[in-house]
Parts: sequence; C-alpha cells; structure tokens
Amino acid sequence: MRPIRFLFLGVFVALFASLTSAQTPAPAATPLPFALKPLGHNIYAAIDDAKGDAGANAGFVIGDNGVLVIDTFENEAAAKLLLAEIRKLTPLPIKFVVNTHYHLDHVAGNKVFRDAGAVIIAQQNVPAWIHTENLKFFGDKIKPEEKFMVENLAVPDLVYSESLALSLGNTTASINFFPGHTGGDSVVTIHDPNGIVVFCGDLFWHQTLPNLIDASTEPWARTLSSLAEIKSGPHGRFVPGHGDLGTGEDVLAFRAYLLDLRAMVAEAIKEGKTGDDLVNALLPKLKEKYGSWNFFPYFAKSNLTDTAAELRGEKKIPQARRPFL
Repeated sequence: MRPIRFLFLGVFVALFASLTSAQTPAPAATPLPFALKPLGHNIYAAIDDAKGDAGANAGFVIGDNGVLVIDTFENEAAAKLLLAEIRKLTPLPIKFVVNTHYHLDHVAGNKVFRDAGAVIIAQQNVPAWIHTENLKFFGDKIKPEEKFMVENLAVPDLVYSESLALSLGNTTASINFFPGHTGGDSVVTIHDPNGIVVFCGDLFWHQTLPNLIDASTEPWARTLSSLAEIKSGPHGRFVPGHGDLGTGEDVLAFRAYLLDLRAMVAEAIKEGKTGDDLVNALLPKLKEKYGSWNFFPYFAKSNLTDTAAELRGEKKIPQARRPFL
C-alpha cells in the first residue's frame, strides 16, 4: 500500500496507458498485486500487497445470479487481474460495482468492470467529485496526461442518498452512507449464514494512518462507533480500505486514534501553537503511541495540520450535493 495525499507517484504512466488499452483480463500467470482472502459463502476480500501495487483494498461477492464488486483499485491493471480471479470462480455476470468513495485508488478500475457489464453504484456526491476533486492529488503542476486520465475515469451509473439494498438472489447487500472520510462514503454489509461481512472502504484503516484531506473527524468518530456495533460474526470480518482484515476492536482502535489526534491538536491550539510549532510539539507524542502504524511517515504531519485546520474551521472539504427531494 502507498499513501494517497499526493497520489500514486510511479503509477501515472501505467494508469494513463491502461485507459487506452484493450479491456480484457490480464493473463492468469501475472503476479497478483493483492491477496485474495475467502471470507466464506463466496465472499472475498482483495487486500493490497505490501508494495501498494493495487493502491487499496477491494472485494467481491458471488451470489446465485451475479457478482457484486466493491471498489476497483488505483489502476486498470490491478482491476483486470481482479476480474480474472472472479472469472476463475464463476461465469456469472458482473452485475454491480460499488465505489465506497471518490478517491482515485478506489475507482480507477471502474471501466474494466463497466465493460464487463456492471452497473457502477455510489453515494450521490461521488460522480462529480471523481472528475474534479481527484485532480488535487496531483498538485499544482499536474501534467496534461494526468488531467486527461482523471477527467476520463468511469463514473457511477446509479447513485443513492442514504441507503440502498441489492439482491444477488441468495445474498443481500446493504449499502449505507456514513459521514467522516470524504462526505460521500459507502459501507457495504453482506449478510450470510455466518454473520455479516462489512466492507468499510476508507472509513476504516486497520493500524494505518488515514488520509484526512477531506475528512471531518468528529462525525467520523461517531461513524466508527456505529460500525463497531455491527455484529459481524465470530471472525470479526471488517474489510478496511487499507490494511488487513480487522475486528470490531480494531475499528474502535482506529476511532481512538482520531480522538487522540483531536485531543492533542485541540490542546496545542489552546496553547497558541500553530504551523510547524504545533507539528513539532505533537509529532513525538503521536509517534510514541502510533509510530508503528502503516503510513506514519507519510501522513503523521498532514494528519496534525489537517486536524488543526478542521478544529479552527479553516479546512476546505468537498461540498456535498443537496439531498434528493
């Protein structure tokens, strides 16, 4: 996995080339950029490899009349490999894709699955943000080919406001909007005989510092409390957007990180600290408790500055569409 604040250095060329390549599954012999983990009853998590070749986690569910895919990785090469793995398991149609939010590392493979026949679904704020908000991750010196790539990503075909239910025959998927990470985040819960599998997208990062560029951490903490209460069965099957499979306790540990971050930053602001002074004062404390978490070197400083901007009311976040009437 790689951090995504200034997204995907080293994969821009691959992303651009994949958008213009033939939309056919890659050869089975190609090494997988993810670990495919069976969760029982034809539910699978695809966990990004240690190098971040897929960019994020994804997953899929095979029902008795079709397949539901959750997220499509940061590049089409990884998406093609995921499609190839699905085809090894079933010839059933790819009926649906759910984008858990708009960030590039979760939507760049959309076209692969649309070409395979899927209807792409997301919360109502996602389609516009895919083509606009993703541009900021490339910085002020965005290249023409990078801009072209973002503006030509496949966007959702179907949107919802608060909740949506999907049927795959013997399997039911519930899609629900929760606030916190971007303002357009979906959680997908799959009901099976052993309990519930929860695909959290980037609302849950397992022992991994999060990208807070669009975040509102106060409602996010409430969201995590709600997610942790879901009875996910004896195996604690919560699929994060980044990191390995987790339990309800892991979800609460991530919530504790956000609350610790808010408390540290609030105290520093109360003491009059700003900018580098705030970061330098708090970074050792944050490292002492969370320095072993993934992405700490990449996101620790920006987590502090983003949270400070949020608490001061100065943070710019994507503006959500008005709810459906």
